[in-house]
Amino acid sequence: MNLYSELCAIAGGENVLRDEPMSAHTTFRIGGPTDYFVTPGTPEEIAAVTKLCQSGGIPYYIIGNGSNLLVGDKGFRGVIIQVYKNRNAIRVEGNEVHAQAGALLSKVAAAACQAGLAGLEFASGIPGTVGGAVRMNAGAYGGEMKQVLKCASVLTPQGEVLTLSVDEMKMGYRTSIVSRMDYIVLDAVLTLEPGDEKEIRAKMEELKEKRVSKQPLEYGSAGSTFKRPEGYFAGKLIQDAGLCGFRVGNAQVSEKHCGFVINLGGATAAEVVELMDEVVRRVEEESGVRLEPEVKKIGEF
Repeated sequence: MNLYSELCAIAGGENVLRDEPMSAHTTFRIGGPTDYFVTPGTPEEIAAVTKLCQSGGIPYYIIGNGSNLLVGDKGFRGVIIQVYKNRNAIRVEGNEVHAQAGALLSKVAAAACQAGLAGLEFASGIPGTVGGAVRMNAGAYGGEMKQVLKCASVLTPQGEVLTLSVDEMKMGYRTSIVSRMDYIVLDAVLTLEPGDEKEIRAKMEELKEKRVSKQPLEYGSAGSTFKRPEGYFAGKLIQDAGLCGFRVGNAQVSEKHCGFVINLGGATAAEVVELMDEVVRRVEEESGVRLEPEVKKIGEF
């Protein structure tokens, strides 16, 4: 059997695409085709696809909503495994929210609000999935996932399923044991506090207004492009280096928020990389601080 047939046998033919443009699966709206794009729905299917790739020496990469990702213009040689719409169930039990890895944070926050559970408001506008949020300990407006996570089920590269407590997850700034050990998040349980639904909704609306007024949501981007350097803010450093609105082709440092690199329309991955490299160089030259990208780069550039 060839690889395509084997992937179809595992995940179903309707869940396997060939030469799929990654620009359709990233919030940057950038990226060439991947050889195979697979959307498995169960832990067993995810494990079987990763095992097949490992045994054949085939590169693979796990994505959710593609919100922190830049894929090269020449695409990705191998298999992209998307844990998203085929694994996105959410249920509320008491003060706990049980969410599969593909559930969008915005949907989980909305479900928590509807149940009168507070504590996840900070995540309501983050355009990622639960899996990605747990992996990188996503945060905003003073909140982060480690504050609400109780435990998570993960798949190891060896195919073992583990349930890890929040302490075992070793979550830090934009990192966790998931990213360090290359685990795949399958499910998560969040512990929240009882609250008033109207107050929770009002808080979410307040944060939404902040995002709309301060972030370039009308353009494709990968969110915050650089990690926050200790003692500084990346956007402020970029602004102070005179790079507000700096542009390479159709990639631009947002004039609305210098911490965002945006796709003005038709930007290439090469343009984004050139722009990011120049921002790093000029910020370091100006302030002595070396910015570290938060955006993950994969594929052929």
